[in-house]
Amino acid sequence: MATPDNPADWASRPKHQEAYRAPNQAELEALYRNSRLSLPWVLRLPLATTLSFFAGFTLGASFGGKMTGLRFRAEHAHKMPSSSTGWYLYHKSKNYQVAYGGLREGFRMGFKVSFWTTAMFAIERMFDVYRGTSDMFNTLTSCVTVAGGFSLWSMLHDVFALRLYIIPANTCVPPTDRFSLPMTARTTQTALVAGVVYGGLQDVLGLIRGRPIGYVDWARQRLGYPPQPRPMPS
Repeated sequence: MATPDNPADWASRPKHQEAYRAPNQAELEALYRNSRLSLPWVLRLPLATTLSFFAGFTLGASFGGKMTGLRFRAEHAHKMPSSSTGWYLYHKSKNYQVAYGGLREGFRMGFKVSFWTTAMFAIERMFDVYRGTSDMFNTLTSCVTVAGGFSLWSMLHDVFALRLYIIPANTCVPPTDRFSLPMTARTTQTALVAGVVYGGLQDVLGLIRGRPIGYVDWARQRLGYPPQPRPMPS
């Protein structure tokens, strides 16, 4: 029986049994250079999800705490305390309600923002792999797709919400969170601008670092320049 130290034994082994070889410095530099934002996919997605969650949590906690404080003052405006002990308990209860409302709205907004951000980056990655190149058009498509999904979710939000409550069938309840057609169009326009700006900045940074860009390579070939090798998008 051949031992693992025998070179002939290693050559005859299947590829899935070959020993793992760590990438060298040149391969790591090429991986980061050919990645969007100079970050591989396995690092870019968790980082975007985490940062978007904290951004949404910060905005949601600030808004939720402010609205909870105003609601508490409105609900207790008719029974204001008249003693120092009463004022102490009033502010203690108010601070508790503000903290609870801020945390609740912060987590709610954080999960919502991180979900749509993760969806945008995942769709962008899907188009990168499908087209075999990373450029602005994949970013633009992912932004518009997420904007359309968010608009559709907002339009159907009231329909699903009304079915969860016991409301008579003949009762007319006006929608509150539903996106109108002008708002949907405005959301799509914002996604177009964001996709062009964000994708364009990525392409500019990629060109500076030497990352191949799809439409730039196409223009070079039209002008008679030799095509550049296209590594797998990462």
